[in-house]
Amino acid sequence: MSRESEADLPREPSLPGALPEALRAELVAFRRDLHMHPELGNQEFRTTAALKARLEQAGLEPRVLDTGTGLICDIGDRDGARPMLALRADIDALPIPDTKTECAYRSTVPDRAHACGHDIHTAVVLGAGLVLAELHREGQLKRPVRLIFQPAEEVLPGGAPDAIESGVLDGVGRIVGVHCDPKVDAGRIGLRHGAITSACDRLEVSLDGAGGHTARPHLTTDLVTAAARVVTDVPALVARRVDARSGLAVTWGRIESGHACNVIPQHAELSGTVRCLDLDAWRAAPDLVHAAIDEIANLYRAKSEINYIRGVPPVVNDPAVTDLLRDAMTARRGAHSIEDTEQSLGGEDFSWYLEHVPGAMARLGVRTPGDRTTRDLHRGDFDADEYAITVGVEMFTAAALLDAAG
Repeated sequence: MSRESEADLPREPSLPGALPEALRAELVAFRRDLHMHPELGNQEFRTTAALKARLEQAGLEPRVLDTGTGLICDIGDRDGARPMLALRADIDALPIPDTKTECAYRSTVPDRAHACGHDIHTAVVLGAGLVLAELHREGQLKRPVRLIFQPAEEVLPGGAPDAIESGVLDGVGRIVGVHCDPKVDAGRIGLRHGAITSACDRLEVSLDGAGGHTARPHLTTDLVTAAARVVTDVPALVARRVDARSGLAVTWGRIESGHACNVIPQHAELSGTVRCLDLDAWRAAPDLVHAAIDEIANLYRAKSEINYIRGVPPVVNDPAVTDLLRDAMTARRGAHSIEDTEQSLGGEDFSWYLEHVPGAMARLGVRTPGDRTTRDLHRGDFDADEYAITVGVEMFTAAALLDAAG
C-alpha cells in the first residue's frame, strides 16, 4: 500500500492553506532537531527558545508562559466579538533512552527521548501557525487563531493546569489537538465522538503494624499477607462498586516489604495506577479506592496511609469540534482518509482544557503504509513517518478556515 499522490488528493479548490514544499522540508528538519535534543517536562528551555525564534522570524509575537517554558502565539486580528480556535501541541520528552540504532537524528541526550511523538505534534502546530500567518497577511484568515505550545504533558497532573492558569484559554472558544498513533497509517487520522482516552491517577499505599517472628504470626500484624490481599482484593472491590462500563481499574506496579524469610516486617509499600473510561466514575474513584484499601487493611489490623495523586480525566471529544476536524480532513484528503478509533486506556492532559472549553483530539497516523513493525508509544525505538507532519498541518489550517467560515 502506498500513499495517494498529491495530484489524487480530493482537495477543496476554494480552501487555501496547503503546505508549501519549502516549509514542509523546514518542518521535518525542525522536528529532527527537537528529536535530537529532547527535554523533560518544565525543562523545555531550548525547545521554547527555538519555537519563539521561528515565530518571531515570521513576524509574530509569541509569549512565554509564566512557568518559564512553553508559549502561546496569536495569529490574526482580535476584535473580541468571536472566540478563537486554539491549536495545542505538547513539547516535552520522556525519561527513557533512545534505542534506535540506525537513525541519523536519534537523541543526543542520555536517557531522554521523544518516544511519544511530541516533536511531531510541535512541528504540526508550528507549521499550521506559519501557514495561517501567511494567510492572514493575504487577508484570507477571517478569524484569529491561537497556538499553544504546552510543557510537561508527561508530568502528572500534566502541564495543562499551569498553562490554563497562565491564561492560555482567555478568548478561546474551542481547542483542537493531535496525538501520534503508530497503529494508523500516515496520511490518515482517527476520530471519535465522546471519550477518546481514559483517566489516569497514581496510587501510593503504606501499611504499618507490629512485626515479629514468622513462627508467631498471631502476635503480629501480618503485613505481607495484608499487602498481598490489598493487591488482589482492592481491584475486585472497586470494580464491583461502579458500573462495569466505566472501566474503573486499579493496577499495581510495585509491592515491597520485608528483608528476611523468617521475619514479619513492620512496613509495606505498594504503588500503582487507577484508570477509568468514564468521567463521573473518575470523580468518584478516590473515595471508592480509599474505602476499599481501608477495609482490607482493617481486616489484618494494619494501619494504612494512602496517597491518591490525581492525574488527568478522560479526554471527551465534543461532537461539533470532532466534526470540524472531520470536515477539515475531508476537504484536504477525502473521507477515505478518516477512520473510527477506539477509546484508549492511556491518559492525556489535553483533557484539562476540555473542562473549560469544548474541543477534540484526533489520532494522527504515523505508521508508514505497508510497514507492520511494532513501534509503540513510550518505547525507545519509537519513530514516526514524517509525512504525518504535512497531514496534521493541512488538517489544522483547514479547521481554522472552516471554523472562521462557520
